[in-house]
Amino acid sequence: MVATIDTAEQRTAVRRPARRTTVVLLLALAVLALVCMASIMFGSKTLPPGQVWEAVTGHADAYTTTVVESRYPRTALGIVVGLGLSVAGVLMQTVTRNPLAEPGLLGVNTGAAASVVAATAFAGVSGQTQTLLWSLPGALLTGVFVYVIGTLGRGLNPVRLVLGGAVLTAVLSAFIQAVTLSRPQVFDSYRYWVVGALGGHDWDAVRSVLPLAVAGFAVALFLGRGLNIVALGEDSATSLGARPERVKAVALLTATVLSAAATAAAGPIAFVGLAVPHLARTLLGADVRRQLALSAVLGPTLLLAADVIGRLLVRPQELMVGVVTAFAGAPALLIAVRRMRASS
Repeated sequence: MVATIDTAEQRTAVRRPARRTTVVLLLALAVLALVCMASIMFGSKTLPPGQVWEAVTGHADAYTTTVVESRYPRTALGIVVGLGLSVAGVLMQTVTRNPLAEPGLLGVNTGAAASVVAATAFAGVSGQTQTLLWSLPGALLTGVFVYVIGTLGRGLNPVRLVLGGAVLTAVLSAFIQAVTLSRPQVFDSYRYWVVGALGGHDWDAVRSVLPLAVAGFAVALFLGRGLNIVALGEDSATSLGARPERVKAVALLTATVLSAAATAAAGPIAFVGLAVPHLARTLLGADVRRQLALSAVLGPTLLLAADVIGRLLVRPQELMVGVVTAFAGAPALLIAVRRMRASS
């Protein structure tokens, strides 16, 4: 009888977090749907929900249909970029065990910016598509280089990894400043991209980064169980049959690909990769698999909400989403610091 009661209690304990995860994910998806609707409704011309629905179902006039369809790529890009940044943030914070880790920590953003500046200055690159193509290899090479620095010696060292990212960021930032200050035409092209924006992109930008985002998210989910074991400590993980170094290496490579794709598409956007993992951890606990699933929904929600706010604050002009997330990210950073002090 006692054994029966214990078994029932254990099953209830397992079902409870699963039920909570389902409820939280469904609520998050509902909020994301509302934000996507707002992203299509609001802009230089605000459309009521009825007109948006008529355009979606093909019953609106040509002008309304054109306005609505012009906002589809922007909304889709916000979903892809938000997913990439937030999932990369979860992976980086888990591997480095640093609650302040985010995609910019490894110098990925700066690497993409340096590649764009070099291509603009020395190869005459211009335009949305070419900028995206040139920023992607710069971000990837930077991430790989920092990873090599972090693995010098005896395995992957999170402290060496972070320091390598900081050093490379400083060097590349100096290069960017030197080029942009000496070539005003390069600075004019660079300053728009570096702030981070979702507007001005078409479906080509979405198609360019969507395969990387989908593949990266799939690999991250596959690594979830291994990351949970690694979080117990390397000795415990090894005793359970896991290979911590391999799991960390694949996780960091995945985070680099995700953040590189997001940065290449929309420019460097701060704080999404920092704030969303903290929010997911608060709502669903320490299980990395649940954090990844929820972050994939919360990241796009946060980014699209910031983009809509940027459109409404200075109408009829727009405030770039990178500026809005920078202001909104300051409270997230303070919360992260308070959590660090509480845990210490």
